[in-house]
Amino acid sequence: MMSIKTDILWRVALVYLAIALFAALIVVKIIVLQFVNDDRYRAMAEQTRIQLFNIPAHRGDIYAADMRLLASSVPSYEIRMDLKCPGLTNDIFLDGADSLALCLSELFHDKSKSEYKQQLLKARQKGDRYHLIRSKVNYIELKELRSFPIFREGRYKGGLIVNQQNIRKKPHYNLAARTIGYTTKGQSGNIVGIEGAYDKYLAGIQGVKRMQKLSGNVWMPLDESGEIEPQDGSSIVTTIDVDLQDIAEKALIKQLIAHRAHAGTAVLMEVRSGDIKAIVNLTDTFGAYHEYYNYAVGLSTEPGSTFKLPVIVTALEDGLIDIDDTINTGNGIYEYYDLVIRDDNYLNGGHGKLTVEEVFEISSNIGMVKIIDSVYRKHPHRFIDRLYSMSLNEPLNLEIKGEGKPVIRYPGDKLWSGVTLASMSYGYEVKLTPLQILTFYNAIANDGKMVKPRFVKEIRNHGKLEQAIITEVINPSICSKSTLKMAKKLLRGVVDNGTAKNLKLDNLSFAGKTGTAQIYKTETGYRQRDYQASFAGYFPEDKPLYSCIVVIYSPRKGSYHGAQVAGPVFAEIARKTYAISMNSGEPLNAVKIQTNDLPYSKNGYQAEISDVLNQLNIKQKSKDQSYDWVTTTRQEDCVELNKKSVLNNLVPDVTSMGLKDAIYLLENLGLKVVIYGRGSIREQSILPGTRVQKGDVIKLKMSFTEG
Repeated sequence: MMSIKTDILWRVALVYLAIALFAALIVVKIIVLQFVNDDRYRAMAEQTRIQLFNIPAHRGDIYAADMRLLASSVPSYEIRMDLKCPGLTNDIFLDGADSLALCLSELFHDKSKSEYKQQLLKARQKGDRYHLIRSKVNYIELKELRSFPIFREGRYKGGLIVNQQNIRKKPHYNLAARTIGYTTKGQSGNIVGIEGAYDKYLAGIQGVKRMQKLSGNVWMPLDESGEIEPQDGSSIVTTIDVDLQDIAEKALIKQLIAHRAHAGTAVLMEVRSGDIKAIVNLTDTFGAYHEYYNYAVGLSTEPGSTFKLPVIVTALEDGLIDIDDTINTGNGIYEYYDLVIRDDNYLNGGHGKLTVEEVFEISSNIGMVKIIDSVYRKHPHRFIDRLYSMSLNEPLNLEIKGEGKPVIRYPGDKLWSGVTLASMSYGYEVKLTPLQILTFYNAIANDGKMVKPRFVKEIRNHGKLEQAIITEVINPSICSKSTLKMAKKLLRGVVDNGTAKNLKLDNLSFAGKTGTAQIYKTETGYRQRDYQASFAGYFPEDKPLYSCIVVIYSPRKGSYHGAQVAGPVFAEIARKTYAISMNSGEPLNAVKIQTNDLPYSKNGYQAEISDVLNQLNIKQKSKDQSYDWVTTTRQEDCVELNKKSVLNNLVPDVTSMGLKDAIYLLENLGLKVVIYGRGSIREQSILPGTRVQKGDVIKLKMSFTEG
């Protein structure tokens, strides 16, 4: 009995001893943490409580060639309140809370005065140091908000905290949207369009600020003494012409709708410089056309008959044919090994004998096969080498990402077959993007000099030139002058006598080539009625200023041929572009000249313009009466009012406005206005779209100046 009792006592003693040792270890650990490693752990705690955060730099703007704004970062503000800031005493808070709640309610119209006041009282009671008042506040609202009771005392007495966020805006909405591009936040960064290509210039350099961690994992900015200010990004001046872009888009979309096509692209290039003046890429998305994918840059397909130009140039340059040589195309059906080739008129018995010039003009596939087979059958590598010498197998190495890869196979390649040479002669078994095809046609127009398409001409920082982007020559001479002369004659013949004679304009001569190709899809192969229609060329024909390509994919209504589907788009772009370049707003082949007796009116404040027009009994057309600022356009029987983009914190374009409205806008942005001369505003010293720096002087030069 005694032995059992002793055993139990020993066990209890051991348990107590273990507990005592464990407690002693805890005490020792506390002493070590409290006194020995105090500085180390205090620093670690401070580090997790206060951290450095990046301040985003203001992203640079993107401009059109004439400095019209294409993309800009518009500031948006998040408003918070520190209800425990040192200067916000109970007297100041209680005296102003009621009035502040009323002002907030009347400004935002989202909550009643009592709701705002209740939230402020609760936040004050909780000691909330980062209470959210409102997000997505614009600059005008912020200016008004700074004058509210309590908030007018500033950050340290009124607790007002303003966090700026930048939102990217495109004033022209869908216009060239895919080429302008957009920013992404994934690991791959910015990869789309000009935004992606020039991100390192646009992004600027981030700043740094200290933030303190509060309860609820909320971070609040500390005082600004340790901040490093961000450096604004540079601005990009593109080659895009907004007016020509608008012309190209309207011409393309009209034809896409008429033929219920899946998609289409149109590119207008300046011959000498390679400047892309307009680039449109439209896709049918649930019944409406939008810029969804950059077909011109990215889609490499079998081009069809537009490839006949480099094919013929190859044979001419090698001295193997002459444009007067004769080929018998027979009855319009020709069997080449297991390949059956048909001309468009095979049902009517074919074309019979044709010259090389006629083969090209009427786009005879049989004629092309017989020409190329007769001179290159035994030496196909010579044919491909000549194509390579004209840089057709090389990508353009555009700054814009996603360029489609050109494919021109070489004899001996895995996919080279007995019919490859014949197929290539009329634009199959090769792949090129629309922009790569256009670059070749542009070289013909440019006396043989092949230049790289240019999307950007300048990089500027706060209006000052930082870098000029010069035109890059890809190939100084793709062929001899004699070959060039014959190639131009062939292209002119297509419009005068061939497949594009339906496109001839009365007052503008142009040259080009139609193209029609079946679309190959991996899963289905070549499908009947699934075509791409194209037209590539240049204008004016005698002294080319512009080259242009139009490609329309999968037209589902009416014709699918290049001359009927893509050609009219080219003709309309050419006609209107040339009219603008000749300082004429009227179409060159109009049946009669329209006169317009309506008075000229300047852009400005819609309510006042509308009132004046009403008093003069002049008909007006406006899409939306809620727009404050509008542009005016004289139509045949009315004045059309359209929204004028006036963005917060950015200098507006006032050159087309009345002086009173211009001064009102500029001075409300904090700028000092100096006027030189009289009349209408002709120039402004600060470029439109420039970020406003309060107190800066903007000089307005009028149409009549003294001296």
